[in-house]
Amino acid sequence: MADDPESQGRLTRISSFVFLHTEHAIYAALGLLLALTAIIALVDAVGLTWAAFKALGGAAQILEVVDRLLFLLMLVEILHTVRVSMRSGKLTCEPFLIVGLIASIRRVLVITLQSSEIMHGKDWSPEKEALFRASMIELGVLAGLILTMVASIFLLHRARDDDKPAGEEQPGPEHEGA
Repeated sequence: MADDPESQGRLTRISSFVFLHTEHAIYAALGLLLALTAIIALVDAVGLTWAAFKALGGAAQILEVVDRLLFLLMLVEILHTVRVSMRSGKLTCEPFLIVGLIASIRRVLVITLQSSEIMHGKDWSPEKEALFRASMIELGVLAGLILTMVASIFLLHRARDDDKPAGEEQPGPEHEGA
C-alpha cells in the first residue's frame, strides 16, 4: 500500500502542508522576536540621543547614537526580509544587500572615529602607526565592498522586470490560498 501512487501523493501534500505551516510559524516567531528587539533598540537609541542632546555630546557620543540608529535600521530591514519571505514565499537578496551596506557604513564610521582619535594623540608610536595603516586598509576594503553592494542593488533594480520593490512580487503558487 505504501507503493500506491495515490497514497504517496497524499503523503507529499500532507508533508508539504505541515512543513509550510511550520515554516510560517517559525517566521512569525522570528519576526516577533526581531520586532521586540527593535523596540528595545529604539528605546535605547532614544535614551542615548536624549543624553547626547542634554550633554551637547562630542564626537564619541554622536557616533554611538548614529551607530545605534544604524543598528536599529538593520533590524528593521531584517524584519522586512522576514515579512517579504512570508508573503512572497521567496527569499530575495536585496534586503540582505541593504543590511550589509548599513553594516559596512557602521564600520566605516567606527574606524573613522578611532583613526581620528589616533591621529590626535601626541605620542606617535610604531603601534599606533601600524593600527592606523590597518585601519586605512580596512577602510579601502569597506569602500570596495560598499561600491559592490550599491552596484548589486542597482543591477537588481534594473533587472527586475516589474519595477516593484522587493516584496511586492506576487506570491508563489505554493502560497496561494495559504
